[in-house]
Amino acid sequence: QVGGFAWENCGDSTDPVVLQSLSVAPDPISIPGSLRVSAAVSSGKTMASPLKAVLVVEKALGDLWIQLPCIDQLGSCTYNDVCTILDNLIPPGTTCPEPLLTYGIPCHCPFKAGSYSLPASDFILPDVELPAWMTNGNYRVRAAVSSGGEELGCVKLTFSLQSQ
Repeated sequence: QVGGFAWENCGDSTDPVVLQSLSVAPDPISIPGSLRVSAAVSSGKTMASPLKAVLVVEKALGDLWIQLPCIDQLGSCTYNDVCTILDNLIPPGTTCPEPLLTYGIPCHCPFKAGSYSLPASDFILPDVELPAWMTNGNYRVRAAVSSGGEELGCVKLTFSLQSQ
């Protein structure tokens, strides 16, 4: 199905962090709207600061995939310190937001080795002002996480967005 939701690990088979399952509904994802997500991930090692994430975001234009630039921290961006970004979003010492809290999923570094799973949970996607180039369409995202030059994990997502 073209534009349907799909995911795959793209890291080396020795990467310590592996996405084991991921499902997202509805398809296409609607903004604003409700998003139901379930996921399971396993990590063979503790992930600590500095945690670097590299995103490559592409949008389909006809048969071509065009890489989107990094504008205002959206798009194909490199985040050199994910731990600090998380600390800014959720101040250290405050409890993690639901449903992370209920399922014991951490929201701050370091992330201990282990298995984490999120049963089907609903998230509200607010009516955010997305730039025109990030509205309706089919997208591919490659996200790679590394620490100290060592790749920890990599995942590729394909999905469709539909803004109301």
